[in-house]
Amino acid sequence: MSILVTGAAGFIGSNFVLDWFEHNNESVISLDKLTYAGNLENLQSLQKDPRHIFIKGDIGDQALVSSILKEHQPRAVINFAAESHVDRSILGPQDFIETNIVGTYNLLESIRAYWVDLDEKSKENFRLVHISTDEVYGSLEINEPAFTETHAYEPNSPYSASKAASDHLVRAWHHTFGLPVITTNCSNNYGPYHFPEKLIPLCILNALAGEPLPIYGDGQQIRDWLYVKDHCAAIRAVLEKGRLGETYNVGGWNEMANLDVVKLLCIILDELKPRSDGLKYSDQIIYVKDRPGHDRRYAIDATKISKELGWKPKETFETGIRKTLQWYLDHQDWVNHVQSGEYKNWLTKQYQ
Repeated sequence: MSILVTGAAGFIGSNFVLDWFEHNNESVISLDKLTYAGNLENLQSLQKDPRHIFIKGDIGDQALVSSILKEHQPRAVINFAAESHVDRSILGPQDFIETNIVGTYNLLESIRAYWVDLDEKSKENFRLVHISTDEVYGSLEINEPAFTETHAYEPNSPYSASKAASDHLVRAWHHTFGLPVITTNCSNNYGPYHFPEKLIPLCILNALAGEPLPIYGDGQQIRDWLYVKDHCAAIRAVLEKGRLGETYNVGGWNEMANLDVVKLLCIILDELKPRSDGLKYSDQIIYVKDRPGHDRRYAIDATKISKELGWKPKETFETGIRKTLQWYLDHQDWVNHVQSGEYKNWLTKQYQ
């Protein structure tokens, strides 16, 4: 038996693949287009593992995906593949439309054609788990209750709009064609292998380099923070026990303002790796112009997945961010390769 993981060289995808082998011996076929945030170094420890096969490719390539499904006969597909950065979606929405909407459509059609031809037992056991975001729900006021699975979709950025569209496609393919799908909507992930364009890895690397720690606006944008390994455990639970056609919100029960996140990060860095000049890392914090349409607050109500599937996050934000900081301090080669672009040489090494 095997599973197919798309977007497997990205931040959450690679963490999921590594976490999978900590709990299973079942083979994984990893598919990734290897755009700027897809990094084969994330999966370096699996290079000689016979349980793991990496394939460079696009979920939008129906011929490729169909051939992978036909050859490897996976019992499930876990779809992480997506363009995922709001700032980039504002500067260039087209990639988000092509990958998150058109790519999802092509993936669904490839999977549907494969699934229809399975024998009855395999067809009954097959699953597509589609990984999405809390940003599809829009923005909350400070005193509003957290997002539940029935909250109306109100996306506010090209990124979240494209993910909302992909969620609707997945839902439609279930209700129209009977495709066995489950969708998860997660809050902000953090942890190892996070590409340094998002708030936490950017501030970690800037802090260590003595560079400014940029905070949008007043820094009071609130997010629910989820340690990536807790997210991986949630996805495994959804794959094993989730109900078909359902949506499960996955959150860390850790609402914090961006400024408070960075301040705590600085406090722990002061302890783990003090600045040589004796100053505090928080002295590097600066405020920059807020981005257009910046959502004020996201919050996930993860009651459903807890009650139905028995999942709860193990990490508090402080324990998770401490593990994250220590990982970055211990993996300076990875950091240097990402910052210099050397990680892209893994593509050459793999396909020379």
